[in-house]
Amino acid sequence: MTTGDGTTGGGAATTGGRSAQLKHTGLRPGWTTGACATAATTAAYTALLTGDFPDPVTITLPKGQTPAFALAVEELAEGRAMAGVVKDAGDDPDVTHGALIRATVRPLPAGQGVVFRAGPGVGTVTLPGLPLEVGEPAVNPVPRQMMRDHIARVAERHGGSGDVEITVSVDHGEEIARSTWNPRIGILGGLSILGTTGIVVPYSCSAWIDSIRRGVDVARAAGLTHVAGCTGSTSERTVRTLYDLPEIALLDMGDFAGAVLKYVRRHPVDRLTVCGGFAKLSKLAVGHMDLHSARSQVDKGFLAELARTGGADEALAGEIAVANTGLAALQLCASAGVPLGDLVAAAARDQALEVLRGAPVAVDVVCIDRAGTVVGRSAPRGPAGTA
Repeated sequence: MTTGDGTTGGGAATTGGRSAQLKHTGLRPGWTTGACATAATTAAYTALLTGDFPDPVTITLPKGQTPAFALAVEELAEGRAMAGVVKDAGDDPDVTHGALIRATVRPLPAGQGVVFRAGPGVGTVTLPGLPLEVGEPAVNPVPRQMMRDHIARVAERHGGSGDVEITVSVDHGEEIARSTWNPRIGILGGLSILGTTGIVVPYSCSAWIDSIRRGVDVARAAGLTHVAGCTGSTSERTVRTLYDLPEIALLDMGDFAGAVLKYVRRHPVDRLTVCGGFAKLSKLAVGHMDLHSARSQVDKGFLAELARTGGADEALAGEIAVANTGLAALQLCASAGVPLGDLVAAAARDQALEVLRGAPVAVDVVCIDRAGTVVGRSAPRGPAGTA
């Protein structure tokens, strides 16, 4: 018997849900550039206040994990401290695996807060449509908050003001960034400092797709009739808020939307919710089943056509077609009252139904932004248009 919290009678945990998928793959997780930068920042500021670098340095990730990082480099000088951590991406084929991520911390006058600078190898935002303003260093919002939080903790522990300048740099980052999409989206001069959980989830295609299948099997065996394919931890959190689903109903599909749909086609459940970032799901809406940035891209021309069906005039459609990112297109439509998020969700749902080929599964799609706010949503629809 399975209870609502995803445990079996007798108290033994089931082998379903997102964490079980990772265990099933046998792959070793790693750390994001944001986690590494936070560790380096924490060590540098501690040394600035105490004269000693903690090594290893322990940080707290957004979900409460407390990993320790060994320092690869450290330097203490008058008015500044620098520490560096080598990124370990685990078993993920990440281009930044092995990169040396440095943080240099300098004190600022009281009341200045935390100021971020891009050092060598970290990019600068030059085009709109990203979650950072033009001219800002490419240190994403969650890593920024992690660094602010750790600066505040170190300041409280060692009597600092917490007013600092943090310069993040990555050795050879500008060269590594040529293997990413950063130059195409206007992040110039290096890499982005990324991560929403601090943890890199490794994706071996065959192992992860197999884990998706096992997740569906566990949910069905538990008698669940509603499962959700999520692109990551933020979309998982959104789905749980919307539908109050147990953990074993959540499938971490990552970029493998096609794997979820094809397996559910052969092993149906009554309802499938697909939830993910607007840009990723705009790829599903146009027919891509692999949502990875290296294998599919946001089609702004398609978004422009969708926007026309929602009332966009030709001037707006033209702006969407040349927008820097999917987020920029979404923002343009939001300002004009065009429900592009809902249109993308409906188109993605219809593509999913095509892949399901009449299987008795009702599908709905939820598009979110980076913060997990719902920016588009479709009504559920089953085969032949049934609700």
